[in-house]
Amino acid sequence: MKGRQILLGQVFGRDGAVLLVDGRLEDFAIDPGELVPFAPGAILRGRVNRLIKGQGGVFVTLPGGESGYLRDRAGLGEGQPVLVQVSGVAEPGKAVPLNSRLLIRGRHAIATPGKPGVNVSRSIADPDRRAALQAVGDEILAGRDCGVILRSAAEWADDQDIAEELGQVLDIAMAITGDLQGSEELLLDAPTPADTAWRDWAEPPPDSIEEFDLLPDDATDALHALLSDSLPLPGGGFAAIEPTRALVAIDVNTGRDHSPAAGLKANIALARELPRQLRLRGLGGQVVVDFAPMSKRDRGTLEQELKKAFRADGADTALSGWTAMGLFELSRKRDRIPLSLIAREG
Repeated sequence: MKGRQILLGQVFGRDGAVLLVDGRLEDFAIDPGELVPFAPGAILRGRVNRLIKGQGGVFVTLPGGESGYLRDRAGLGEGQPVLVQVSGVAEPGKAVPLNSRLLIRGRHAIATPGKPGVNVSRSIADPDRRAALQAVGDEILAGRDCGVILRSAAEWADDQDIAEELGQVLDIAMAITGDLQGSEELLLDAPTPADTAWRDWAEPPPDSIEEFDLLPDDATDALHALLSDSLPLPGGGFAAIEPTRALVAIDVNTGRDHSPAAGLKANIALARELPRQLRLRGLGGQVVVDFAPMSKRDRGTLEQELKKAFRADGADTALSGWTAMGLFELSRKRDRIPLSLIAREG
């Protein structure tokens, strides 16, 4: 089916939401349940436990005795209460990654406590519309120690709807920032899959939104395909994607194509697909790619394809470059629970 479809329903025994674009899986959200103590996006009141000298970070005691790690230790002392937001997914046995810069997200706007000012998405190019949104934000923000980011979805939204949502997210932000004192507590839970679909997949507007008891076969088949270690590539090649405890190892093969250009073609195909595969599979940390054999003079072309693909995906990724053994290294933020873990525990 052509267009953007949002499907809501159970998958792997959990509540889920799927975004399909022209029939292709573009994104999904699945309730992690008990798989993590706190999912990314949750806001908590914690207490500084221990300063880490030489690293600029602190360990934070979270509700239920869980441990979190906050990189920014500026102005913090041991025993001090602190408001934090879960920023990613921890590896087994490690502390929950935290951020002190809180973001309360809505469909059209994001409240930024302690960061005053109105910022309009750069994707909104029309100067008149930018000025109108700036005015809406300034009016709602008057007298509040908070800032706001107007998202791209605000470009075509009704100003009254934007103002109402702004008031809601700002009220939540003010309530949270005014609730610093007390024991460790979950103040705002992470969004549900349905919330994520409504909030983050609204632009451009979907052509259809459907709710099911169980997600339909085309959606579940696309999710199950992500559980395979083998990724087919155009032209008959394939890539093996194998997460290990230390890193994600990727090996690119040309299959039966042994022509001189086969290596570069397979490598470019993998480069264009890699950000999507890492995002949907929930893989991050260190990633090492053993590309198919190709001429060294083609490395520049391949690097440009990688940069373009990751820039378009918007992932927090650092491309480190080539090793002495001809491998390509990159690192990506762990911002999702691995799909393999959700499927195994579902």
